[in-house]
Amino acid sequence: MASAGKMLSPSLGRPRPLSSVVATREEILTGPTVVVPPKHIMAPSDAHETAVAIEMAKHNLDKFSSGTSTPVIPPATNITGSYAYAFDIDGVLIRGGEPIPEAIEALKMLNGDNSYGIKVPYIFLTNGGGKTEEERCLQLSQQLEVEVSPGQFICGHTPMREMAEKYSTVLVVGGEGEKCRQVAEGYGFRDVVTPGDIIKDNKNTTPFRKLTEEEETHSNARNFAEVEIEAIFVFADSRDWAGDQQIILDVLMSKNGHLGTRSETYDEGPPIFFSHNDVVWSTSHELTRIGMGALRASLEAMYKAVTGKELKTTAYGKPQIETFQFANRLLRQWRKDSHGINSPPDTVYFVGDTPESDIRGTNEYNDSELFQNEWYSILVCSGVYDKGTTPRFAPKVTVDNVLEAVKHGMEREFAKTSKQEVREAEVRHPDGKRIHR
Repeated sequence: MASAGKMLSPSLGRPRPLSSVVATREEILTGPTVVVPPKHIMAPSDAHETAVAIEMAKHNLDKFSSGTSTPVIPPATNITGSYAYAFDIDGVLIRGGEPIPEAIEALKMLNGDNSYGIKVPYIFLTNGGGKTEEERCLQLSQQLEVEVSPGQFICGHTPMREMAEKYSTVLVVGGEGEKCRQVAEGYGFRDVVTPGDIIKDNKNTTPFRKLTEEEETHSNARNFAEVEIEAIFVFADSRDWAGDQQIILDVLMSKNGHLGTRSETYDEGPPIFFSHNDVVWSTSHELTRIGMGALRASLEAMYKAVTGKELKTTAYGKPQIETFQFANRLLRQWRKDSHGINSPPDTVYFVGDTPESDIRGTNEYNDSELFQNEWYSILVCSGVYDKGTTPRFAPKVTVDNVLEAVKHGMEREFAKTSKQEVREAEVRHPDGKRIHR
């Protein structure tokens, strides 16, 4: 097996290991980096190779998109190139901020603690947002005590980074404090407006919401009579439905995104994008809680009640195909870098807990015209899905937890390999020469 240093593009250098305990967001953003539990700072763990390889694939993917790439000679590796895993996080690996017990064992198995003598690559596809991929990486490393890299994370809003060239001034909604502004600016959006900025300019915008002292300090003072908002992005769950929806409606019903104006036709406002459409999600509460999909439905209903017109909205995240396309591009880049094969792994096992987003998205992508490889849906009973009920969207298989999901996929791949070896053996002479037919 090649060392991690041999796996990297010379122009980028070796990813820096950063402690999951003391690393800051600013340090991780200087990437490429790998976030490491303190016990593995001096001695890399079995998860190191996968974390490094996919981190570099993400950076190389960005470089290929910008036309600044440099070819990389594939290294020797014992990470299989034929299949990979993609995991939802909440309800699959984490519940209520704590690791699901089987999650740690599942990742150990993928990182080589198995009877097959291989490692299996994996990424994380989560509709959770409001934080940078770097922050999600830091959080998950602390929770699971495993080496991970920002490149392994695809959040619901990750594909939105590709829209930064199209829109200049954007309203970003949701999340805690200024985090969503930071996410948007990190994606390259040049002029990011938040609801706090708008309320600071006109305190009468939201009659029942007043900015806290901290919000007042961090919100930007500007004259919105001179600002044209070109698009609205809901990056994370709203912490103030009433206030945020009032501001969103004001912008949607405006003339060309100018606050304080009102369109006579209600068709001059900017487009609105949601980072996902999950109506419910799994938390530490015994029952599911409502999510961004509920906000989207509420906003559409209010818009129609006020204007009499249907509101056209666009959602990213699961089950939207764009998220799976982005994941496939990342895995294709990883396979090209690591194995010299310019195609995604033959099979991607997606493990999720929500039939309406995880399973639906996996199945629809697998059945779409964009189909490049097999996406195999596995539903776990550790989150949103209520065990024993019939899911609206049927997975390929249902298992109790993520460890069983990993075992199922690895056993299935081993069975496919065994069948192939049998077929090859059937067409050989005892001396090993192949029969010509």
